[in-house]
Amino acid sequence: MIRVLYFASLRDRLGISGEELELSDSTRNITSLKALLAQRGERWAAVFAEDELVLAAVNQEMAQADMPINEGDEIGFFPPVTGG
Repeated sequence: MIRVLYFASLRDRLGISGEELELSDSTRNITSLKALLAQRGERWAAVFAEDELVLAAVNQEMAQADMPINEGDEIGFFPPVTGG
């Protein structure tokens, strides 16, 4: 089981702040998790489209697309942060 959290505008667009998911053999990195989530429907596909910039963290550490996901991990998705 993994814990997936959605922050800021992603949370607003999806209408969910977090969930627990079973980790499958085909979902072993950030890219494959995003692809799985995009298959859930129109809102999900829009948020996790390939041309959308969605950042990820695994266990509160910034993660690249090929970062492995393991049982018990916490994955957070969030939009790019800008300062001013």
